[in-house]
Amino acid sequence: MILLEPNSYVLEETLLARFTSEKPEIVDITLVDFDNVVYHVQTSAEQRNLLNLSVEMKYFNEVVEYGAQDILKREYGDYLVPTANPQYQITLQFNLEQLPADKAALAKHVSMLKRNMLASSFIRAFEYWESQQEGAGPLMTTHYRDNEAIYVQAQQDRVTVIFSTLFKEEVDRVLGKVFLQEFVDARRQVSIQNAPQVLYSSREPPLEIRHLSNLRQDESVGYVSFVLFPRHFADMESREKTISQIQLFRDYLHYHIKCAKAYMHSRMRLRVQEFLKVINRAKPDRVTAASDKRTATGRYMRPHLRQPTSPQHVESDW
Repeated sequence: MILLEPNSYVLEETLLARFTSEKPEIVDITLVDFDNVVYHVQTSAEQRNLLNLSVEMKYFNEVVEYGAQDILKREYGDYLVPTANPQYQITLQFNLEQLPADKAALAKHVSMLKRNMLASSFIRAFEYWESQQEGAGPLMTTHYRDNEAIYVQAQQDRVTVIFSTLFKEEVDRVLGKVFLQEFVDARRQVSIQNAPQVLYSSREPPLEIRHLSNLRQDESVGYVSFVLFPRHFADMESREKTISQIQLFRDYLHYHIKCAKAYMHSRMRLRVQEFLKVINRAKPDRVTAASDKRTATGRYMRPHLRQPTSPQHVESDW
């Protein structure tokens, strides 16, 4: 089992290839990341030294309410274009003749754009915890996929993160339930007591979001709750690590469900091959002689062999 990287690897490789190219070229590439995020890398024929990166996020207006615009200006202010291209919400422009010396670090940092935008609600929840205000903070909702959302709410002693995930197929529903139950049981092991508390419900939404309207309550929807304690976000290093890992939970879950299905299918194919070998070995071997002939009914008939006539029995005309 692996952990997915928080950045977009294909975007990083695409940008690094353009940054390190000796001769600027005309580029028009469209890339798709997790959560239906679209990247458009483009240069024009008139100004090949200017590389534009446009990003489309369906949930951009939601994360802007939680401070995503401030994060965007702080992290990418030098390359941010005030007016984005049509259909896109963010546009960054890079002058290929005036890039910093460490081009690989720049490509890596830009490939973290989706992660940084989605981190706005988590950062706001951590700031609410630092303010030591009484009562629970506001419930922040991000519909990062169709019919799926992330709910983040801060309290005085913890931060609760709830994922609603949709299983469209019956097999995925069964495997997802088993997989998520293992998350709950694994928390009880002594070796991972530092992990956040995990709660799972297959149909009933948690108490924190039960008051919301238009929540689906059927067998195809599951709710996973992570309870983050101060040890998970007290210092900056732990905070950044927690944000990067918990954002990819939904992709991590469905990725390993697909891996489990592929593994079971390979084992079933191997078992079928073994059964076919047993059946083939059980078939009797029939050896048909070259001299065998068939009758009109399809039966085999072996011709009678006549004994050669001995010389003393041959009648003579004399």
